[in-house]
Amino acid sequence: MPTAETEADAPPVVARQPEFPQLDPRGAPAAGTPLDSLRDVPITVAARLGHAVLPIAEILRLGPGAVVELEESVGAPVELTVRGVPFATGEVVVVDDHFAVRIKTLLPPRSGRAGE
Repeated sequence: MPTAETEADAPPVVARQPEFPQLDPRGAPAAGTPLDSLRDVPITVAARLGHAVLPIAEILRLGPGAVVELEESVGAPVELTVRGVPFATGEVVVVDDHFAVRIKTLLPPRSGRAGE
């Protein structure tokens, strides 16, 4: 515990206001757009063709070659999502013997924060 003698011997504390440079309210970006630093970040995009509701007993009987009928029709739009959030709809196409999805509509961004 400090004594009265050691507190008196200590140099005085000098406090002053910090000096910050003036900020430009227009906020000129340093390198293009604010998203430029994110352009190379990999993101998983999922395409949902449809869904089916099955009892557990039926799921346990599934094996290689089993066919699960989906509730959507053949021409129904495919929903594209990132982390479960829909961002576009499209249609299934075949490109060089591979399935692909052609984007037909971009959905408007959700309002609010993630998880709301």
